[in-house]
Amino acid sequence: MRSRSPRNTAAHQGAAFTVTLDGREIRALPGQTVAAALWSAGVTSWRTTRVDGAPRGVFCGIGVCYDCLVTVNDRPNQRACLVPLHPGDAVRTQEGTGHDD
Repeated sequence: MRSRSPRNTAAHQGAAFTVTLDGREIRALPGQTVAAALWSAGVTSWRTTRVDGAPRGVFCGIGVCYDCLVTVNDRPNQRACLVPLHPGDAVRTQEGTGHDD
């Protein structure tokens, strides 16, 4: 039996492109999620919690826990494990709620 990769984490053939994380260029592949590209770049934490500022990254990897929230193209609270990247996307680490509280 052939195993299948989940759709939201499977990269497709094609040329690599760049996105930014807080202004730093990150390499991504077509179909790759924010979380997958960040992990590939060695980034494991990209959010802090609202109450005590604890670092967070991917926990469940399937969009249930909301630990991996980032701001993508000025849209806060995007689940990094579910959002596919596109050339030129701007990803920002997120503190607390992601809104200017």
